[in-house]
This record gives sequence, C-alpha cells and structure tokens, in this order.
Amino acid sequence: MQVPPPDAALPVSVFGEIWGYLISGKEEAFKADAPLTDIGYFGAEVDMYGQLVNVPNPRDIPHFSGRVHLVLGCGGRALSHFVLMEGSSVRKQLIADLLEKVKPFDGLQIDFELVPPRDGDQFRSFLAELRKGLGTKSFTIALPARFRTLDTDVYDYEKIKPLVDRILVMAYDEHWATSEPGPIASMDWCKSVAEYSLKTIGPEKLIMGLPFYGRTWGSINLFRAFFFSGIERIKQEHQVTEVRREKGIPTFTYEVPVTVTVYYEDDYSLSTRMEMYRALGVRSIGFWALGQESPTIWERLRVHQE
Repeated sequence: MQVPPPDAALPVSVFGEIWGYLISGKEEAFKADAPLTDIGYFGAEVDMYGQLVNVPNPRDIPHFSGRVHLVLGCGGRALSHFVLMEGSSVRKQLIADLLEKVKPFDGLQIDFELVPPRDGDQFRSFLAELRKGLGTKSFTIALPARFRTLDTDVYDYEKIKPLVDRILVMAYDEHWATSEPGPIASMDWCKSVAEYSLKTIGPEKLIMGLPFYGRTWGSINLFRAFFFSGIERIKQEHQVTEVRREKGIPTFTYEVPVTVTVYYEDDYSLSTRMEMYRALGVRSIGFWALGQESPTIWERLRVHQE
C-alpha cells in the first residue's frame, strides 16, 4: 500500500460513527469535545463463579450526549466455557443480570476473546438469547481480526453477523507482547482485514477498530527459571564474583545491554489508516482506548451529519 509522504498535510476524516472505548475508573480520559457518537464503557466482567461484576455507571460520564454501551469481557478459556454452557443455571443468571444491568445504557457489547474452539454453537446461542432479551437496545460484539475464512472458527463473521447489530473488528495486535517486534497494525495487514470484513460483514454492520497504543520489545527476555547448572553458567558467563545471602538465600546481580524496539501510533499513522478505511468504504470506526491517544488526533476527525 502507498502511504503519503511524512510531511503531507493531514486531511480531516469523516465517518458516520466514531466509537471510543472508555475504561471505568479513567473517566478523566474522556474529552467532551471529542467527535464521538458512541462510547463502549469497559469494565464489566465475569468473575470466577460466573457472576457479573464491575458494571460501570453511565452517570459517571454525564457530559456525553451520544450512545453509551455496556461492554462485557470474559478473561479465560475455561471461564468462557463454564458460563456459555447451554442450559446451565450460571448462564441463565448471567443473561438475566446482563439484561437488568444494561437498562440505563443504550446497548450491550460482548467482548469474549478466549472462547474455546469447540464452543462455537454455545457462544452463538448465548448471543441469540441476549439479542432476543435486549429488544430495541443496540447489540454489538468485538471480534478478533481476520483476513480469510478459518476452518471451525468460533468467531466466524458470517455466522455471527445475523445475531448482532454491529461487529467491531479489533484490527490491532498484529504483533503482541510475546511476538517478534512489529507494528500493532501495519497498513497492508489492516487493508486485508478491512477488505475481508467489508466482504463478509458489510459496511452497514462493520466498525473497524484502531489502536491508540504502542508496544515495546526488549532484545532479551530475562524472566526465566533455571536449574542450578544454569545459574552456575550465568555466573561464569557474566564473571559474577560476589554472591551475597539474604537470610540464608544466595543472590547476586549483573548487568547486560538491552536493545528496546518501539512501535506506536501517531496522527500520521492513524490518519493514513483512517483514510485508507474511508476509501475502501468503511463507514464506522472505533478506538482502543480513550486516554491513550495523541491529543491532536481529534482535529483529524469529524462525524458525518445526515
């Protein structure tokens, strides 16, 4: 993909919907003049017992006039399997609690990122029950990025599309904390994700997610456990001569050079990606997460007025 020269004037990108994710407890990150149509209020979770906890209060962002969506996360494969089990009392109670707690919100978003591969049917029936219970409230889901159809995919876009009003595609974490260093969302990778998403989801239901954050990688990873022989080897390699004891436990320190690689987002990269999405036919975008952005990025955005 061709990108504009770094010194090019940045355009104002116009979208029909602009979403921003707000983390509960960090409400000061919300800027009242930001051109947002929707806020995904992040923080509701499923605890180890399958119960709904940490539901934020939409009254904590009183200066926002747009739509506020309760976002529910579930942080583990075993826990996801547990709460999605069809017919279980835990699942029934979770759905009942969600439908009660979502009442002061404009909608609900599901962000289950660790659904086990064999639980696709249970996951989709869970979504179908919520869709029925929500009535006229908006129902959205956040799904991982795809650029092709995968066999036995729990997050199959085409199967999930009929069950929700919107699908936010998390087009970030192309490289992650334990991967090789690289962009959070390279332009060519994002283009492939957007093209596939537009084809399978369609522009009416698609929200393309963009990252505000960056990552760092060190050239070495020192967080390891060692056999005794490995510790002795380290002492020899780094010429450790002093071993001290803390209440009988041997310990020593040594220094090594570390090269840190950083990939992040700025106004230029975000603007280039937004204009690419707009040119492809994307109508709605969403940002993870408010408070992590360059403060001038909002000057590059505008909501399309019907």
